[in-house]
Amino acid sequence: MAHRAASTDPSAAPAPSRLQVWTWAARPKTLAAAVAPVLLGTAFAVEAGAFHGPAALCALLAAVLIQIGTNFSNDYVDYLKGADTDDRVGPLRVTQAGLVPPERMRRATIAVFAGAFIVGSYLIWRGGWPVLAIGLASILFGVLYTAGGRYSLAYLGVADLFVLLFFGPVAVAGTFYVQALTATPAVVMAGFGPGLLATAVLLVNNIRDVRQDRAAQKRTLVVRLGRPAGVALYAACVLLAAKLPVGLWLAGSGAPWAMLASAALLPAVPMIYTLATERNPAKLNPLLGRTGQLLLLYAVLFSVGWVI
Repeated sequence: MAHRAASTDPSAAPAPSRLQVWTWAARPKTLAAAVAPVLLGTAFAVEAGAFHGPAALCALLAAVLIQIGTNFSNDYVDYLKGADTDDRVGPLRVTQAGLVPPERMRRATIAVFAGAFIVGSYLIWRGGWPVLAIGLASILFGVLYTAGGRYSLAYLGVADLFVLLFFGPVAVAGTFYVQALTATPAVVMAGFGPGLLATAVLLVNNIRDVRQDRAAQKRTLVVRLGRPAGVALYAACVLLAAKLPVGLWLAGSGAPWAMLASAALLPAVPMIYTLATERNPAKLNPLLGRTGQLLLLYAVLFSVGWVI
């Protein structure tokens, strides 16, 4: 998935190193969306007495590599399609800025996705065809996020649904499965928590870029439904994620301490107000990082609360 996290525009910095450039391209602040569901799925495995260290580590590495590959692909394809221009208000994109030639970014995208598949080979060996299907679908989703012409998920406005599923129940249940070699309804339901918050991160990105995306014919869900609907969806994602640990506990499938994750989302209330009232796109950049931080904190508290 390719979210645009807030960062300082480094274009004025003299001669950035190669490591700096590729770090900017990887967009470290977006990686919480990849880490959070793996953390939660592993916590469920620990509580079930099924923790498997090598499988958990490989699941984490594969998830991070798929996210980085998606970010590289987004950087490359948005440049080719004209969605990233000199007028963009978000953080630097290294292809558009001329720091990485398009062909080199394309090769890097292929290499990172190949690395994810290599790491995932162990998980496939351990978990069989279900893991293979999840892995291939995740890589395909990463590629089709902005690539794929008229079938591009971001340009069709259906990326939000795929983010919800693949950064939510698919990732959480998949992480649990490669350790426990089974899955439960509670694990699947809990997975919607990080999935909803990952979708909220994407919504901030698309609300900020709605004018630019509309001009580039990138018909995101916010472009299709309008900015007010995008803000309402963001609020709904946060609210539903907060209700989920409580709902699991009331249904007899949860742990009381996991409800700490719900309280962690209270700082999102003023963020919703800012998202609804602030019309300067540049001032929405901090909300990306803050929503990502809430996602990671939510996953940590949900995980710790579930284990204890």
